Amino acid sequence: MKVYFSLGSNLGDRVQNLRRALTLIDLEGIRILRTSSFYETAPVKVPKQPWFMNCVAEGRARLPPPSLLKLAQGIERNMGRDRRRSKGPRMIDIDILLFGDTVLQTPKLTIPHQRIGGRRFVLIPLCELSEGLRHPVTQRTVRDMLACTHDRSPVIWCCRG
Repeated sequence: MKVYFSLGSNLGDRVQNLRRALTLIDLEGIRILRTSSFYETAPVKVPKQPWFMNCVAEGRARLPPPSLLKLAQGIERNMGRDRRRSKGPRMIDIDILLFGDTVLQTPKLTIPHQRIGGRRFVLIPLCELSEGLRHPVTQRTVRDMLACTHDRSPVIWCCRG
């Protein structure tokens, strides 16, 4: 099944953190097919922290979404993420954005990601990979979601992923 992940880091060597996380995801059997460019973005909820480096990765997974979530959280933990500080600085943050046409809502996991349509730092790199990709519930394309978002926070291209 095709899966899209959003990755972000605002501590240490942010670019290297993203690359390491992508490698770890691939080593866990989730075949990374493509990665967007890396973008520098302002923090959203807690403004007094370092800026983030973000990207989106497209992969192919055989695991079901709950297993993917455990895998992502294990990589975050392995890279030093402290979940007790959910909105603060972090070495890595990995979110599952989309998993094929799956629609899932549990206490621990919502697919598509509940804030996918309102974040430029997700939509810009996702649009780079697949601007015609459709949200499985609203059927809006990524390009349309980006054009309609109220988020105006800066998203600065940094480098190829």
